[in-house]
Amino acid sequence: QQKPPPMFAKDQIIEIFFKLDEFWKKFSRFSPKCIGQTDRKKRHYHRDGKMSVPEIMLIMILFHSSGYRCLKHFYLNEVCGNMKDMFPKVVSYNRFTELQKVSLLPLFAFFRIQLRGKCTGISFVDSTPLRVCKNQRIRQHKVFAGFAERGCCSMGWFYGLKLHLICNERGELLSFAFTKGNIDDRKPLEDKQFIKDIYGKLVGDRGYISKSLFRTLFVDGIHLLTRLKTNTKGSSLSAGQSLLIRKRAIIESVNDELKNIAQVEHSRHRSLHNFLVNMMSAISAYCLFPKKPSIRLEPVSDTESCRQLCLF
Repeated sequence: QQKPPPMFAKDQIIEIFFKLDEFWKKFSRFSPKCIGQTDRKKRHYHRDGKMSVPEIMLIMILFHSSGYRCLKHFYLNEVCGNMKDMFPKVVSYNRFTELQKVSLLPLFAFFRIQLRGKCTGISFVDSTPLRVCKNQRIRQHKVFAGFAERGCCSMGWFYGLKLHLICNERGELLSFAFTKGNIDDRKPLEDKQFIKDIYGKLVGDRGYISKSLFRTLFVDGIHLLTRLKTNTKGSSLSAGQSLLIRKRAIIESVNDELKNIAQVEHSRHRSLHNFLVNMMSAISAYCLFPKKPSIRLEPVSDTESCRQLCLF
C-alpha cells in the first residue's frame, strides 16, 4: 500500500499526546473501571498491557487521520516502523486489537469535554448511513445482528446504522448519535441529550419537516428551519432563512470528510466494541483536523451583518 501524506506533523502529534495524557490523569481518578481493564484486587490470568491508554487513543486517532485504509498496515508500517521512537513499548498487532476497547470511554469523554465545539446560534443537522456490509451479504452478516437494520436513504437501500450529527457554521461537531438504519431522522431530535446546549437556528433538510417537532423544539429555544414543500400554502421564508438553508451543504462536507478521510464507515468490523472505538476515534480525529469545512457570514451592508440577518 502506497504511503499517504500524514495529516499531523511530529510536533502536532506530541501536542495531541500531551492533551490526551493530561486528560487521562484526571479522568482515571474519577471514572469507573474502563472496559477491558482488569481489577487488581481480584485474581486474574491476563496482565494489563504495556501500552498506556493515552498511547492507544493516540494511535487510533492517528490511524483515522493518516489516509490508510487498513489498521494492520498502519500499525505495522508506521507505529512499529517510522514511529517506533514515539512508541517504545509497542505490542503485537493481535494484542493491540484486544486493547482497543480500553480507549472507548476515555475517547467519548475526551470528545465531550475538550473536542466538542460551541453553539453559536446557527447549527446544521443531518444524518448519514453507516453500511456494515453489502446488500448481497445481509443474510450472512452476524456481527451486528440485533443492532443493524435495513434502511433507505437518498442513495438507496442499505443495511446498517445511522449517524446523526449537529455542527455549527465553523464545521465543529456539537453533538452526535447512533441509531438503527430504520429509525426516522426526526427521532433523535426528540432526545434532550442530543440537542443539549443547542439554541437558535437549526437547519435541516425536508426529512425533518414536522409540525409537532417544530413546536417541541421552539419551546426549548430552537427554531427548526427546512425547505418548504411544493404544496405548502401561506408560508414563506425570509431572506436570512433562505440564505441559511442554501448554506446547509456544510454538513454534507462534514459527512464527506468523516467517511472518506476519517473512515467512519467500513465493513470490516468483527465486534461491537471495536466498532464503537473506531467511531469515536474517527470523530475525535475529525475534531483535531487543522482545517474543517466552514462558511463565512460576510457583512451584507455597513450597518447590518449576515449573522444578524439570519438570527432575526
